[in-house]
Amino acid sequence: MLRRNSFRLPRHPASVGIARRRVRDHLADWGHGADDPALADVVLLVSELATNVVRHGPLLEREFEVAVTALADGSCLIEVSDEGRMEPRLRLVGEWEEAGRGLHLVENIAAAWGVWGRGRHGKTVWALVLAPANT
Repeated sequence: MLRRNSFRLPRHPASVGIARRRVRDHLADWGHGADDPALADVVLLVSELATNVVRHGPLLEREFEVAVTALADGSCLIEVSDEGRMEPRLRLVGEWEEAGRGLHLVENIAAAWGVWGRGRHGKTVWALVLAPANT
């Protein structure tokens, strides 16, 4: 069974924690247990992608959207959308730098990730986390 939930949050640092909790709660309601390693990965990636919107999104944007889709095989698709048109890119990060590693986490945890352009409505950054049996 395919289940999807989406919600909008204000572009504010406190929204990152709210996004994590809401995604965790939705997945738990859909049968993903607290000991499910995919659940922890999904929550971490939601946190990273939401943080990118809060830190780097358009200054005049008031909200962003988070969507999580639980696929029939237990995999999860995460989508974080904002009005910005600049695509996030992996960058080289120095050993002592404190920021800039979020997309590297996404790259290493997700089975696949990318960006869908939404024309004048910005972009959606997505990541697919496979169910443990599918890795």
